[in-house]
Amino acid sequence: MNHVAGFTLIEIMVAIVILALALTGLTQGITTALGSSKDSELQTTAALIAAGQIELLRAQTDWTDGTEQGDCGAALPLYRWRQTIRPAELDGLHEVDVVVENAQTGASIYELKTMLFQMPDDSSDKAKSSKPKNNRT
Repeated sequence: MNHVAGFTLIEIMVAIVILALALTGLTQGITTALGSSKDSELQTTAALIAAGQIELLRAQTDWTDGTEQGDCGAALPLYRWRQTIRPAELDGLHEVDVVVENAQTGASIYELKTMLFQMPDDSSDKAKSSKPKNNRT
């Protein structure tokens, strides 16, 4: 009796199909991981741009209510920012909203909101006149 050891054609074909399915899943997983990494990079960069805009406002001594916008220069052509400053209910307190958008699509990537205080112009005169006078007799 001749007994030949080896794999049949069906076994080899099944093994190839299983291998192809495994490689397809692996490729899909790697692609998803790379896409998530790129999205994370976009979010982080946008967050840093928004925080930087707010820090620039904090460093300025005189800013006014309104909306300004700008781009991030040649180094970051994918981004543009828009900041809105509006007065809050308390005198001198302002709501600041910075939105970072995709420069090509206009889609919002990141939004950062905060409150900033700016001493009102007429408050220094009020503070001087409201101080109690120390009258010694």
